[in-house]
Amino acid sequence: MAQTFLHTLVGPGARALQAAAGSRASYARMEAGAGPVDMLTDREIGFIAGRDSLYMASVSEDGWPYVQHRGGPAGFLRHLGGNRIGFADYRGNRQYLSTAHVAADDRIALFLMDYPNRRRLKIIGHARASDDPAVIAALMPPDYAAEPERAFLIDVIGFDWNCPQHITPRFTEAEVQRASQPLIDEIAALRARIAQLEGQAS
Repeated sequence: MAQTFLHTLVGPGARALQAAAGSRASYARMEAGAGPVDMLTDREIGFIAGRDSLYMASVSEDGWPYVQHRGGPAGFLRHLGGNRIGFADYRGNRQYLSTAHVAADDRIALFLMDYPNRRRLKIIGHARASDDPAVIAALMPPDYAAEPERAFLIDVIGFDWNCPQHITPRFTEAEVQRASQPLIDEIAALRARIAQLEGQAS
């Protein structure tokens, strides 16, 4: 359930627009009973463990929103127990925008996408950057050729699942390879059989 997510993000302006559109009653029911946090369940934890990228939104000191992409091997974003998640942040262009924003205002939002299955999970929480070598090492994916610079630790306060509308399925090279491999193998076997039959006929 996303009670805390909605209670946190739906303000007076949104409530007024919902009332005008006739949707306020249903959203009011969703917001009811909001606790201090939406607790992560096995469903969210499993989804998080399968992601190989995320989009992270932070806010500048002047109030401008900023969205940055982060990625790595599947599972680079780790569940650290309770409602805490984290990931190793690799050396990049050294603009340090997200890092500076989080230092000034720790509120962030994450978008986690599953394009093949047309699913997305939205997360809001409080983040901090850590340069503790032990923390970074614990979050660094094994055998991944990237240079970590810091870690981001995120205490989730709310999340929400979205419907699949308008999510275009997209597939990685590895996913395409897995899906097509049985056909490739079958074609190779048929070619070998044809060659064998042609050899017998000559």
